[in-house]
Amino acid sequence: MSPGLPPVIAIDGPSASGKGTVAYCVARRLGFHYLDSGALYRTVALAALEAGIDLDDESRVSAIALNANIGFKNDRVWLGSRDVTEAIREEKVSEGASRVAALRGVRAVLLERQHAFRMAPGLVAEGRDMTTIVFPDAVLKVYLTAGAEERARRRYKQLIDKGLSANMTALLQDIHARDARDSGRAVAPLQRSVDAIEIDTTGMTVEEASAQIVSCYGQALRAP
Repeated sequence: MSPGLPPVIAIDGPSASGKGTVAYCVARRLGFHYLDSGALYRTVALAALEAGIDLDDESRVSAIALNANIGFKNDRVWLGSRDVTEAIREEKVSEGASRVAALRGVRAVLLERQHAFRMAPGLVAEGRDMTTIVFPDAVLKVYLTAGAEERARRRYKQLIDKGLSANMTALLQDIHARDARDSGRAVAPLQRSVDAIEIDTTGMTVEEASAQIVSCYGQALRAP
C-alpha cells in the first residue's frame, strides 16, 4: 500500500463470478467505499449505444467516456439526471461494455475516475484489472472465480428473477465468449495477479466468500 493513501481491497474475476455482490458485502462489513468498475464501462456503452455510435470507434466512444456525467448515489447508477441502474444490466449493454473495455482510450479516461474513489477509510474495488492496472498497490488482491456452468446458472437465475426470458445454453456460450474476449484483449486483459489470493466461489454463499476476504484482509494488515 502506498504511504498516506487509504487502503484498497482489489477484487478481479470473470463475468458472473459473484465479485460484485461479494465486494459490496465486504465494503459494508468494513465500512469502506465501493467501486463497481464494470458499471462505468456499462454506462459508457449505454450512452454510446443511445447516441448511435459504433462501439469500435475508439475516438468517439472515448469522448463519451470523458464527457458523460456518470454518478453513483444510494447504490444507484446515474447518467446525468437519469437512473440507469437497471438499463446497464441488459444483455445488449453487457456485451457492449466488454467491447468498450477493450478500447485503450476509454480505459485511460476511466482510470482517473476510478482512482477518485480511493477515499478514507478505505475502498473495495472490483472489476477485471483492479489488481493489475488500477490499484497495483492494493493491500489485498483477490481473484474471484467460479466454474462456467455455475456462472451461467447464476446469470440465468438473475434474469428469471427479473421476469426476463433466459436460455442456459446461450448463457453458457456467452460466458465462454466473454471470457475469451476479456482475457485475450490487447489492453488490460483479465488475468490473475501473481500476488492475488484466488477464491473459487462455486458452492459458496455470499456471506462465506465475503467473510473469507475480510479474514484475509485482517491477515494482510498484520503481516510485517
